[in-house]
Amino acid sequence: MKLSDRKKKILQCVVDDYIRTSQPVSSKSITEKYMPTVSSATVRSELAGLEELGYLSQLHTSSGRVPSIEAYKLYVSELMDKSKLTKKELANIRGAFEEHADNLEEVVQSTVKVISSLTDYTSLAVPVHNENDKIVKIDLFRHKKTQALLLIVSESTLIRDRFIDIPESMTDKEILEASALMQKLFVGKTLGEIKKMKNAVASEFEKYREIFAMVINAIADYIDRDKSEIIMEGEGKMLSNPEYEGENKVQNFLSVMTSKDKLRDLIAENSDDIEISIKIGDGGKELADCSIVTATYSASGVNMGTYGVIGPMHMDYQKVVSVLEGVGKILEDVLKNKKDG
Repeated sequence: MKLSDRKKKILQCVVDDYIRTSQPVSSKSITEKYMPTVSSATVRSELAGLEELGYLSQLHTSSGRVPSIEAYKLYVSELMDKSKLTKKELANIRGAFEEHADNLEEVVQSTVKVISSLTDYTSLAVPVHNENDKIVKIDLFRHKKTQALLLIVSESTLIRDRFIDIPESMTDKEILEASALMQKLFVGKTLGEIKKMKNAVASEFEKYREIFAMVINAIADYIDRDKSEIIMEGEGKMLSNPEYEGENKVQNFLSVMTSKDKLRDLIAENSDDIEISIKIGDGGKELADCSIVTATYSASGVNMGTYGVIGPMHMDYQKVVSVLEGVGKILEDVLKNKKDG
């Protein structure tokens, strides 16, 4: 059944009020706060109609109404007003990224911290280490007698560094020579292409076979790491919500938070756009009272993974969506400027 405009307005008021207060919403509250020109009797009648349609429920006959899963789904798809971040919030996001724009790991950490801080919910990230990311620079520097620093700059301007073992007998001149050969051989190729070059490199450059094998193994490890990598921030924030006062619900939530496979299934998306995905009550029995809002980010055409929040079903969707959209746009802008500069 298609809802009338008045029913939609009243349903929006109920959801907005419940998100803010976590308390059942009465007809009196709606008329006083949102619709002073509509009689309380009319609002009561509309609330009863919305309850019959499955959008609202009453905990007790004398209490106000609370939204159902269907109400939240309609709310986020049709009724929710767009929220804007403040200038201070936008500046904080930009500052967090500009400080770490050269390092992928720190960018990811900054992203989940910013999202959790601005939304006050548990934030998560499933980073993607993209095989199609091209190398623009690669260098090798001696760190210790048997160890060198491998520095890789990708097309997305994100710097990846790692220490690798080198033969004790390797001279500084040989390190420079190996670094020059790697520049010639690897620059312009994608990480995925280099990952497949191990045998060819070993036969062509026998003198530096061991070093090149280490470099290719480091790149392969970097690409494969996203299969198990989950980054979280603010895990305890969910437990402060009244829905999680029961011991069983706490255990269910923690069981999901400690399972990387479950988390990946919940938040990983296959999109290169900053497209918001909202799952309400779709997290399985362990997260039946939760909502999961995610966005997939990219920078300079490179997919950087999926980021999002897990929160109560009555989460502030306006705020969460505005934060995820704002973070994605600023992140892409900061990294693009870094590359162009």
